[in-house]
Amino acid sequence: MRQSFIAKNPSVLVFLSILALFTLLVTVFAEGPGAGLIPTSFVKTLGKTLCLCLIAIAMDLIWGYTGILSLGHFAFFGLGGYMIGMWLMYERTRLIVTEALAQGDIPPTEAEVVDGIGSQIFGVVGSSEFPVVWMFADSLVLQLMLVVLVPGILAAIFGWLAFRSRVTGVYLSILTQAMTLALALYLFQNDSGLRGNNGLSGLQNLPGVEAPQAEVSMWFFWASALALGLGYMLAAWVVSGKFGSVIRGIRDNEARVRFLGYPVETFKLAVFTLTACIAAIAGALYYPQAGIINPAEMAPVASIYLAVWVAIGGRGRLYGAVIGAAFVSLVSTWFTGGQAPDIPLGFYTIKWVDWWQVILGLSFVLVTLFAPKGIGGLFDLLQRKDRT
Repeated sequence: MRQSFIAKNPSVLVFLSILALFTLLVTVFAEGPGAGLIPTSFVKTLGKTLCLCLIAIAMDLIWGYTGILSLGHFAFFGLGGYMIGMWLMYERTRLIVTEALAQGDIPPTEAEVVDGIGSQIFGVVGSSEFPVVWMFADSLVLQLMLVVLVPGILAAIFGWLAFRSRVTGVYLSILTQAMTLALALYLFQNDSGLRGNNGLSGLQNLPGVEAPQAEVSMWFFWASALALGLGYMLAAWVVSGKFGSVIRGIRDNEARVRFLGYPVETFKLAVFTLTACIAAIAGALYYPQAGIINPAEMAPVASIYLAVWVAIGGRGRLYGAVIGAAFVSLVSTWFTGGQAPDIPLGFYTIKWVDWWQVILGLSFVLVTLFAPKGIGGLFDLLQRKDRT
């Protein structure tokens, strides 16, 4: 008798139930639609955390299940943010410019409106003309398509070149990191077409929407929760069938899988491209809640942090990636946001803002040495106790 997908993967139902309950509780207690006990700023933090959990799932697919330590997936995350950010900034600026020009005696022409938008957006880099990369910025539908297409195509091209050359191990990790660094350095240039170091700002304001930020933050929170739930189901479906068995085989013994006749490079490329698209969707939801994106967000260290999250949570188990990303993100917010009190020692005062990254690095080392299954491995211990 064939079992359903949920029956074969009970953890999916558990995860979705916890996510639904969490979403309901935040909705009930948040500002805007709820009782007002959770401030809007923290709702945004929770929404961004859900997005980080989604990219952590992507990282777990490529690293935990396929064995490819990619140190470049935050580049796809950032590209997704840039793609949606272009429409948000263009449309918001268009409304402002149109309203300002409409106050004149003569109705503005379309060319005047476009010039006004260009001056507002690109004046900070000494230009007023729209670069080619902004050709679809006036269309929400096209920009939403580009959220997936641009990172997906980049991942497909990079993956095809790397995997066909059979680059593996640490060399592949270095290549992915080099790709991220090259992309970040390019975007720092003013002539990149994306405002250089200034990045895109004001993304938290939805064009044409008069609702307060308390309500807008809830919309993005709900969208982030929905994306995380769908992403978890997709990842669980991918790893539960024959495809999942093959990529785990590639992780454990790539030569043997190739000897059995499986096109290893094709499987790697499929996972690499899929996870790049998932990361881009997460970024497209993250940066409107952050309100700004610039090339510094795509620095290679961000992708290293992503690997640390997955390792701490427990790679090779999807819920472990979610736990690791949520735990580190929220604890990091607490330490770096000034909530953690400084500890005076007389001769020295411990300021957690300065020491948080050191603690994170030590945690990664300790988990790698003494708890390779991460926080998620605790569930294995609980299951063993139940069986005994």
